[in-house]
Amino acid sequence: MLAETICSAVSAAGLGIAAITAYRRRFLAAARVAAYALVPLGLVLTGAVEWLAGTAFSPAAWAGFGLLGASWLLFTGTRAVERRKGGRGERATRRERSERRTGAAERPDAVAPEAARPTLDAGQRSTGKGAPADDFSEIEAILKKHGI
Repeated sequence: MLAETICSAVSAAGLGIAAITAYRRRFLAAARVAAYALVPLGLVLTGAVEWLAGTAFSPAAWAGFGLLGASWLLFTGTRAVERRKGGRGERATRRERSERRTGAAERPDAVAPEAARPTLDAGQRSTGKGAPADDFSEIEAILKKHGI
């Protein structure tokens, strides 16, 4: 009974503040204050306040909240460990184990990452199209043609 009275008083005070805010022509802020003010009254009318009061003093409910918290800690802890390992999940580790057993060299479609990249001499730099950087003869001819 006391909780319902307090919630009703909080709602009435909030609606009064919303009315004053609307009188000052701040209608958007007044609508937000009114929305927050109606929440305690809605909780009283739905019976959530009685449920909350019954839950707050129940040892079984607190044990349930403790188990939910432990479950949440386990979920977040395993996600943190998974991220630290580089995001490899169960499937990636299974795939790696099967590749180790069969051997990547035995499969014809397997290409080593080092062999896939082109090797360049120390003096060559690769441009975006794969041509060496010091081969500008065509560009130089075009520039000379235009007098640049």
